Amino acid sequence: MIDRLALPVYGLLTRAAPLVLRRMLEKRVRRGKEIGPRLPERWGVDPTPRPDGRLVWLHAASVGETVSILPVIACLMRLAVPPAVLVTTGTRTSAELLATRLVDVAPSGGVLHRFVPLDVPSWTRRFLDHWRPDAAGFVESEIWPNLLRGCVRRGIPLMLINARLSAKSFHRWRQAPRTATALFGTFKVIQAQSQGDADRLGAVVGLKLPFAGNLKFAAPALPAVTGELSRLTQLLAGRPVWLAACTHPGEERLVVAVHQILQTRHPGLLTIIAPRHPHRGAEVAALAFGAPLRSARQDPPAGAGVWVADTMGELGLLYRLARVVFVGGSLVEHGGQNPLEAARLGCAVAVGPHTANQAEAVAILQAAGGLAVVADAAALASFVDGMLRDPGLRRVMGEAGLAAARGPEGLPGQVAATLMQLAGQGG
Repeated sequence: MIDRLALPVYGLLTRAAPLVLRRMLEKRVRRGKEIGPRLPERWGVDPTPRPDGRLVWLHAASVGETVSILPVIACLMRLAVPPAVLVTTGTRTSAELLATRLVDVAPSGGVLHRFVPLDVPSWTRRFLDHWRPDAAGFVESEIWPNLLRGCVRRGIPLMLINARLSAKSFHRWRQAPRTATALFGTFKVIQAQSQGDADRLGAVVGLKLPFAGNLKFAAPALPAVTGELSRLTQLLAGRPVWLAACTHPGEERLVVAVHQILQTRHPGLLTIIAPRHPHRGAEVAALAFGAPLRSARQDPPAGAGVWVADTMGELGLLYRLARVVFVGGSLVEHGGQNPLEAARLGCAVAVGPHTANQAEAVAILQAAGGLAVVADAAALASFVDGMLRDPGLRRVMGEAGLAAARGPEGLPGQVAATLMQLAGQGG
């Protein structure tokens, strides 16, 4: 963990790492986790010309962080003189999701995606020398020392967007106060996603930080292709349907067990599993006795069964098809995926007990009666069973979650304005 390393030690390790990291990236290509032709981006090599004028750089680690900044990008694109926007991510799935969503967010273009270089001094130096951003926004908890120090050396103003610092990470940082101050102190602006995060981050940098809201609450409802939604709605008419969304390894077998418990109680039951990483589709289908795959253009089974939705950018479609939803990463010790996306579409939502990464959202939805926390597969089966048996209760829970999921609508515009102000300072 970076937060346990002194900066000099970290610097020595990253300077010595290029050969090892190149081999690691090549292995990731073979496993389908990197895109071979775009691998040079990971070591800062990119022949794409830098756009003229102001350039705002946003870095988001993966899918959740990328989704949270889409409204910010939309606000930047609506400015009278919009900047060029460079978005970097660290995962293939986030790149694929961004490609599908930019059609709506930035229909006229102006947004580029690149994979972030790994935090090796020579690689980050090439990246920054090429793109020369006027301002940079790092999302949530992306703290990469060489990238940050490279920005500071070039006078690039930094913002930490929707910043998150868990209690556990806070205690770790407190054990290395000088390192913490050196890194978090590089940000000119820190916009925290909760009051608790603001308090912890403020304690690290020695300032009282304001709290304006969580970008995840300000996001619009996930989109769905109208024609496909209509087709599948007709196909599934009258059937009991529930969805296990954003599942992680270890959770799918529990979901299949829940399906086996409930299929005798609910004739024609369709259980949809949408793995967090779509490339695991075939693996998940094997756990579900050869379930059909959405990626292979296979429709749901005609009778009771499991359907694996292993595609990108279709959660909005799935949440509209299945109003009873379990959000994964929470029955295993991962920290949980975002339950707000399902709540925002009026779904009755359940999560497991491991939701440290989504603590604020879970607490707000649960307090409003829009979310249930289930301890294990048996409790999940009981939740799904109850929701399928009582459409009225399901509707009340969905409406409660929908009301609670509405957030500060003006926040994305505020973040965009701050970035543009910083870009002016950087110029």
